[in-house]
This record gives sequence, C-alpha cells and structure tokens, in this order.
Amino acid sequence: MTREEKAIVIEDLTAQLADNANIYLADISGLDATTTSNLRRACFKANIKLAVVKNTLLAKAMEASDKEFGELPDVLKGNTSLMFSETGNAPAKLIKNFRKKSDKPLLKGAFIEEAVYLGDENLDSLVNIKSKEEVIGDIIGLLQSPAKNVISGLKSGGGKLAGILKTLSEK
Repeated sequence: MTREEKAIVIEDLTAQLADNANIYLADISGLDATTTSNLRRACFKANIKLAVVKNTLLAKAMEASDKEFGELPDVLKGNTSLMFSETGNAPAKLIKNFRKKSDKPLLKGAFIEEAVYLGDENLDSLVNIKSKEEVIGDIIGLLQSPAKNVISGLKSGGGKLAGILKTLSEK
C-alpha cells in the first residue's frame, strides 16, 4: 500500500469516526469463513457497519479526529474490527447474542457518545445502555404520569359525587 493509498484510508476512517457517535472495537480473529459471514450478515440485519482495519491506520485516524478517544488507541493490538451503529447498545447486544454460538468476537473497547469503555468486561454494561429514543420515552412517561393521576382522580371523584347526588335525589 502506497503512502497516498494510506492517506486516503486514514481520511476515510477519520470521516467515519466523525460521522458516528457509537464506535465499537472488536477482535474477530480465529473465526472461520462461515462464522465470519454469519457475523457480517447479522451486522447487516442489525444496521451495524462492520469493517476490518489496520491498527496503525486507525490510530492515525483517531489522532486526526476531533473526538477525544482517551485510552482507546491503546487497545489497538492484534486484529481489530470496527463496528459503527446508530444505537449505542446494538453492537453490544449483537456480540452477546453471537457469543452464544461462538467464543468470539471479543470486545476490545467502545466509544459511546463521548464515553470510553475498555475491555470485554464492560459488555454487560454496554448491553444495558438505553438508546436516545428509549430515554425520551421514559421521560415522556414520567411526565405524563402525574397528569394521568390527576385526571383519573377527578373522574373517579366525579363518579362518586354523581352517585351520592343520585342517591340523595332518590330519597
């Protein structure tokens, strides 16, 4: 690969890092062709982009990026695959489900909405991260709850009052 080709790859990686808020680094080495194909198919169905990259080029792209990746470049050893996703927990769920059949992929690290997670032990906490839509839904539900309680209280109170007035009028 010539220097010009490397520069183009670094520019592309830098643009992808800038465009995506959720970035996962995984190790898929040791998977046979069929398993790798199944992983790529699962990523496509889950709307996750999967790319295998050279560590040195990814490290240079991380340096050139505007984002602060912290200690994430330190995990760039061995084989590295990039996973990009719109939803913060989608790649973590995919990795966890895929591990039911295989011991790979291993999570090296993740960059989620400016937070850095290092190591495979963070997989369970990444699975439990809520997406932006889920958080907004929870907030709306919490905001609607007091209003629903007031309305239901008024309705039930009105029914009781009407029942009392009807009983009094019948006497």
